[in-house]
Amino acid sequence: MPSALFALTIAAYAIGTTEFVIVGLLPTVATDLHITLPLAGLIVSVYALGVTFGAPILTALTGRIERKPLLLGLMALFVAGNGMAALSPGYEPLLVARVLSAFAHGVFFSVGSTIAADLVPENRRASAIAMMFMGLTVAIVTGVPLGTFIGQTFGWRATFAAVAVLGVIAFAGIALLLPSNLKKAPPAGIGEQIRVLGSGRLLIVFAMTALGYGGTFVAFTFLASILQEVTGFAASAVSLILVLYGVAIAIGNVVGGRLANGNPVKALTGLFIAQAIVLVLFSFTAVSPWLTIPTLAALGFLSFANVPGLQLYVVQLARQVRPAAVDVASALNIAAFNLGIAAGAWIGGLVVESSLGLGATPWVGAILVAAALGLTLWSGALDRRSASVAQPISCAA
Repeated sequence: MPSALFALTIAAYAIGTTEFVIVGLLPTVATDLHITLPLAGLIVSVYALGVTFGAPILTALTGRIERKPLLLGLMALFVAGNGMAALSPGYEPLLVARVLSAFAHGVFFSVGSTIAADLVPENRRASAIAMMFMGLTVAIVTGVPLGTFIGQTFGWRATFAAVAVLGVIAFAGIALLLPSNLKKAPPAGIGEQIRVLGSGRLLIVFAMTALGYGGTFVAFTFLASILQEVTGFAASAVSLILVLYGVAIAIGNVVGGRLANGNPVKALTGLFIAQAIVLVLFSFTAVSPWLTIPTLAALGFLSFANVPGLQLYVVQLARQVRPAAVDVASALNIAAFNLGIAAGAWIGGLVVESSLGLGATPWVGAILVAAALGLTLWSGALDRRSASVAQPISCAA
């Protein structure tokens, strides 16, 4: 793999860390800024919404900019956003800083995937994209626990300062290693994105993505608080548990991809059933440290195992219903993932603030996953109906 690809991977690692590390820091941030946990949870929602709405709009608006200067500008914005977070005197400036970082996140992955593919021969493009996205997986396994440990030891602002330093390293890597003569494909305009959103079949899959992926975030957003206040773990143990959770996520992502290769709808049906069951189970096991650990390992495995299947399914379906806009559909599904995170964190905050409390967040999340399961079964039935209608037409032809 070319050395330029490693610069993209480092950038993906930094971006993945800043997105998810806040989960381990929520109790620390809430205490330091004298805000409630639900308000702290909005820090997760605001970031995800910034990615959801910022990515497609900014990608379309920056289409005329050369790729290398664009990436350098995005990493500069990323460094500025995390630097602002590190210096934030209060809650509102922190929210603004997170939105700036989120804008950089969305456009980076939209543009970076194309660049990674162009850096290698055609038969190695999938591997190149996977390597760049490996930065996200490694961030969940190592960056989030390490960032949580730094935040608990030196304060949450130190974590964002460390992420800003990672951004500077990624900026230097891109400046030194990325070639200047990168191809610039014409981006999909806003109108083309709207046409994709006009497909009822694709909207079902986008809803499956938002509900199925976002259901876990009802509880995951407040995981550090659950572990400390419900289970009884010390704050110092949270970062170690997040390592276990991250490893389970990485394994689930790989296994989920293999399961989805044959029939994504069948794989997603089984994964959503298991995910809903484990979330309900976590509502009961959260009170026991010994039962919480294996439950979280199972939950980590399942929460990201559906990602490859959801992405593969939307691409397969787009080739049937919107063949001229497959890339747009894929990008909008990434937006749906982040919309799910935003909605899950917001709903989780409402649950925490209500009389139900922290302990109810897992089973409320299970309701969202069950809704995703219902949509999956519906979409599968529509697939079978389309196939049965197409078969007689094919035979007649």
